[in-house]
Amino acid sequence: MPDYAVLAVFIPTFFFVSITPGMCMTLAMTLGMSIGVRKTLWMMLGELVGVALVAIAAVLGVASIMLNYPQVFDLLKWVGGAYLVYIGINMWRAKGKMAVIDNAQVNTRRASLISQGFITAIANPKGWAFMISLLPPFINVDNPVGPQLGVLLGIIMITESVSMLAYASGGKSLRLFLSRGDNIRWMNRIAGSLMMLVGVWLALD
Repeated sequence: MPDYAVLAVFIPTFFFVSITPGMCMTLAMTLGMSIGVRKTLWMMLGELVGVALVAIAAVLGVASIMLNYPQVFDLLKWVGGAYLVYIGINMWRAKGKMAVIDNAQVNTRRASLISQGFITAIANPKGWAFMISLLPPFINVDNPVGPQLGVLLGIIMITESVSMLAYASGGKSLRLFLSRGDNIRWMNRIAGSLMMLVGVWLALD
């Protein structure tokens, strides 16, 4: 499994990135308010499966490059680090508006809710770019990749679940909190700062 120093960096970074309002979190909150938390759990299930698939594909793909083309990976480290810094800067500059999701016609069937969450997770190109850039730095190819991926994936699943549940159950109170003052902007800035630090660490490691 990853060492404690790696986990000490990964856990807060992914937590603040996950809890920052985005499409999945806004979708969880909107569905929680419109159809209830219990039914929203089915959407969360689909989203978690989608996030897990994206994370596994990202790590295995980059790990393969690390093992077979170490020179390419050196370049990839710099590119990935620069991209994380770029994301961090954009999060700092974000105006703090929540994503708008139209759920006027919500299909409450379980299969539909699961597919909605799954598609939201895997059809987002920013999600793929984020996972490809963020996860591989925390994998040490000198050790078995499977156990490390399992631990990181477990952290991702727990963090995503807690974040979506908070948004789904928070409802109107959470929406009011996020719309008040610069609350979203400060959440973006905390997550953006962590992203920039990880980007610099990746490039210099």
